[in-house]
Amino acid sequence: MKKTTVLLCAAASLTLASMTASAMAQSAAEPSGSGGAGFAGAGDADGAFITPGKFSEPTGEKMYKRVCAGCHMSDAKGAQGAGMYPALAGDPNLASGDYAVYVVLKGLHGMPAVGRMMSDQQVADVVNYVRTNFGNKYKDRVTAAQVKDVR
Repeated sequence: MKKTTVLLCAAASLTLASMTASAMAQSAAEPSGSGGAGFAGAGDADGAFITPGKFSEPTGEKMYKRVCAGCHMSDAKGAQGAGMYPALAGDPNLASGDYAVYVVLKGLHGMPAVGRMMSDQQVADVVNYVRTNFGNKYKDRVTAAQVKDVR
């Protein structure tokens, strides 16, 4: 059991490091003096980052599709294989918005703390998106102020 936890934590750390390294490499590849001309975002070639280590997605849906769906899948039903990625669809743990905010900000059981790469509003937006889609019908919305308190 402990070996599995260590492996999941190592995989999560590598994933987060890889995402940051990718953003930094793409940002470094931008021609100097171009002011971002020809690029989707100021921080990288395809607009994923506004600066190295900070996501640019303006909505919860776009953030989910860009960041979360890679592990939790586009239908939020999760996956098993090289690791176990829990389903978010119909997840009763999401009844607490604070729980979801905490997991996004701090990570849990191998999930990296991806919220470090998001603004308070982006965390609130992606949590609200997941809590109101994929069979989840939680109506109380998380605010950026709540995220800031947990951060």
